[in-house]
Amino acid sequence: MIRVFKDKSELSQAAADIFVQTAREAVEQNGKFTVALTGGTSPDELYKLLAQSPYREQVPWEKTFIFWGDERWVPLTDERSNARMAKQALLEQVPVPEEQVFPMFWEGTPEEFALQYEQQLLKVLGPTPQFDLILLGMGDDGHTASLFPGTAVLQEKNKWVAAYFLEPQDMYRITLTAPCLNQAKKIVFLTFGDKKAKALYEVLEGERNPSQYPSQLIQPQSGEPIWLVDEAAVRLLTRKE
Repeated sequence: MIRVFKDKSELSQAAADIFVQTAREAVEQNGKFTVALTGGTSPDELYKLLAQSPYREQVPWEKTFIFWGDERWVPLTDERSNARMAKQALLEQVPVPEEQVFPMFWEGTPEEFALQYEQQLLKVLGPTPQFDLILLGMGDDGHTASLFPGTAVLQEKNKWVAAYFLEPQDMYRITLTAPCLNQAKKIVFLTFGDKKAKALYEVLEGERNPSQYPSQLIQPQSGEPIWLVDEAAVRLLTRKE
């Protein structure tokens, strides 16, 4: 499903509405709401909206469990940390219990942490981790989470969480794998800006080539992902609704 908005602000408001609705429905049905957040610049306005009225009062934060879709392997105090951004913009402003927030960093090795994070997923979500909601962005190169073009993690079939060294960035990344992401009940992409137009076209209308455009791997078992896009990002698509 593709929903087109004038700009990032309108897109972010639509995402906030989806977040609130999904959270309330999940708590009503299962007593808790599980969500994986995204990093980068895509969600900053969304997080600020959720931290303010009226959205802040509409989310059952005390029953919300926060994970991340991916992370750079840096301390939580590092300005590159996705968790740091989310905490400053959102989590420190809302009454979500600290023990229900699971950032992607630890004192051990990245590989050890990936195993630990997977166990935490199993503990909170069950033997087949199924998030109520996963938020994703998409890079100019078509990557999503830390599923980058040409990386071995794109072939992962068994692990829910993976750690690997990304040579072009000279750093480790932690990511939920495609099998884990695709278990989600709902996946929402936040994609905006002219620089995303070519990748968006290739992902949605180009030939299938997930090794080059990893966002094509995201095919949730429960249905289509929801693409929230602005007019600039959607300009090359022939199908815009």
